[in-house]
Amino acid sequence: MVQKSDPNSKLIAENRRARFDYHIEEDLEVGIILAGSEVKSLRQGGSNIAESYASVEGGELWLINSYIAPYFQAGIWGHEERRRRKLLVSKRELSRLWSATAREGMTLVPVRMYFNARGMVKLKIGIAKGKKLADKRETSAKRDWDRQKARLLKQGV
Repeated sequence: MVQKSDPNSKLIAENRRARFDYHIEEDLEVGIILAGSEVKSLRQGGSNIAESYASVEGGELWLINSYIAPYFQAGIWGHEERRRRKLLVSKRELSRLWSATAREGMTLVPVRMYFNARGMVKLKIGIAKGKKLADKRETSAKRDWDRQKARLLKQGV
């Protein structure tokens, strides 16, 4: 079944490299705790999640090394750009994520950051396993073939 995209949601940042570097087994929508200046900065569009990852530490889920640009109107009450941000999940989901990372050797990779229909910042994280070099080559070859196939169909050959 095709899901309809919500017209009120707005994409803030996307980690396009995640699907190339990882086999994403499952994804999960989580909330994130932010300061006011961080939300204002996100509304202006200044963020990057490409170098970040999520980790279960001390019974809590954390987003580490994500970048949110400083909000200059906040003055001295601004925020740190690369601070650790707490992610909000249920206890059942947290235990499942912990077992996936600790026992099964999976990684928690942020895929998208967006505003949902209610205006809340949400983060979609993927439970992923890293790809080997041969898998990356295979993905690249498949993408090139799909592109060439579409070109041939467009020409009518």
